[in-house]
Amino acid sequence: MNESRLKLETMKYLSIAICSLAFAVHCGAAEKPNILFIAVDDLRPELGCYGSPIAVSPNFDALAKEGLLFNRAYCQQAICRPSRASLMTGARPETTGLFHNYVSLRELQPNIVTLPQQLIAHGYDAAYCGKIFHLGDNDEGVSWNRESVKWLQGIKKPKSGFALPENQKIQTEDRTEMIAKYGDAAKRGLASGPAYESADVPDHAYVDGYETLRAIETMKQMVKEGDKPFFMALGFKKPHLNWVAPKKYWDMYDRDKIPMASETEAPLNGAAMGLHASFELRTRSGIPKTGDLDPELARTLKHAYLACVSYVDAQFGKMVAALEEAGVRDNTIIVVWGDHGWHLGDMGVWGKATNYEIATRVPMMIWSPTMKSHGAKTDALVELVDIYPTLCELAGVPIPDHVEGHSFVPLMDDPDQPWKKAAFSQYPNPALREWAANPLSPAMRETWFGPLIQEVETRIQQQQGDRWDRELFEQHLMGYTMRTDRYRLVLWRDHREPNVDPVFVELFDHQTDPLETKNVAGDFPDLVESLSQQLNLGWEAAL
Repeated sequence: MNESRLKLETMKYLSIAICSLAFAVHCGAAEKPNILFIAVDDLRPELGCYGSPIAVSPNFDALAKEGLLFNRAYCQQAICRPSRASLMTGARPETTGLFHNYVSLRELQPNIVTLPQQLIAHGYDAAYCGKIFHLGDNDEGVSWNRESVKWLQGIKKPKSGFALPENQKIQTEDRTEMIAKYGDAAKRGLASGPAYESADVPDHAYVDGYETLRAIETMKQMVKEGDKPFFMALGFKKPHLNWVAPKKYWDMYDRDKIPMASETEAPLNGAAMGLHASFELRTRSGIPKTGDLDPELARTLKHAYLACVSYVDAQFGKMVAALEEAGVRDNTIIVVWGDHGWHLGDMGVWGKATNYEIATRVPMMIWSPTMKSHGAKTDALVELVDIYPTLCELAGVPIPDHVEGHSFVPLMDDPDQPWKKAAFSQYPNPALREWAANPLSPAMRETWFGPLIQEVETRIQQQQGDRWDRELFEQHLMGYTMRTDRYRLVLWRDHREPNVDPVFVELFDHQTDPLETKNVAGDFPDLVESLSQQLNLGWEAAL
């Protein structure tokens, strides 16, 4: 272990010891901080506190004014399951082995200790409502030691993602047709109903409103028992497709004033495999299966996304108000994070699943009873994998040896101090993968996606020439990306042979090109070589 790394490790464990002693002396063991852990699916930093000129997000904005907002936080892979598995285990995708949505965490990592597991082992009660792990990875009985409230008096659980009968009918008919054609492959999202819905219904008619009420009741039970600090995880499914939200949240926006993406073309000289054909959106009823979206449809879709953002913001506000009503707000750490970003027409793409800034950058903010800096923003490079060690440190809980993140507790007192040199993400070839990052199935080539797949495949073949190899590009090509203070580097290389030269390199200069419109790797070979060496040294060398 080098000297700087040893120093960091020593400081980390000293900080934990001091934190533990402080709580023991001043609060007692029973007064450890509670933790409200808020996950938001597919939320890019489209919030007022991040400078959005249109988003109505007063509750997230209020937390940012009290706590610390991270301007440059990054996920480890811009897709649900790998990103969430990485955050919840504190281990990066190369360690978990999770690169797509169709393999479970415990299949690959049966013994890894998750964040709530570690907290439970040191005196916490842990419960969840909504989406925390990816669906199917809930880790019942291992990561959670108590069940959430099962039902709410007088309130029915939503039975469908849609509130309107006509949309429920469309979804059912689409699924029946697709399953008849493609069997089990159709169950992976080939038919999902309309992309959006605005219904004049109460918040709990949709799942996020319902899950918020469950979380509130569960939290109240834990507070009433009062014998342990709680880790209450609440995961919102919106603004993930389908974009369904009560009409009152749509009404917060004047659709004609909604700003659309300013850069809608692929990066000049960019990797042909760097972007996909918006597969996830195109599975929805009423969305064109080929070609560009009509401008009015694009505007409606962004309106729908924003309505979902405001809907989720309101649910978060209810949860914080419930903490205050229960009398525990002042001793409850609140952390909010999105699992990855989302292209809303940016670079001509609708969806997550790229290695670019718009997909890898996420909203993240935190408040704790002990932090010294309030209402601040930091430009420090941080990663979702850092949340695990941070919460352990704040709770006075040991950080397991397997954790590959770095606690950002020091930033909560001094947001402007020198920090990491880089943040790291990765994604397998988006152009020739399904929207869940899994390899293309034969059924996908038989659907309306066949021509789209052929189109992007042809572009890759033209760009790569003799380097084209179907097995490599479909099964093994991984884009590794590193974000430094100024640059984004993307190395596209064979995942099986990381020491082999990349098949393509992208470099974006955020000082002159913050929207990543032009790949300048060919203009700066020496810089590419230096940054490539830095990327190859990995996350430990960036501390």
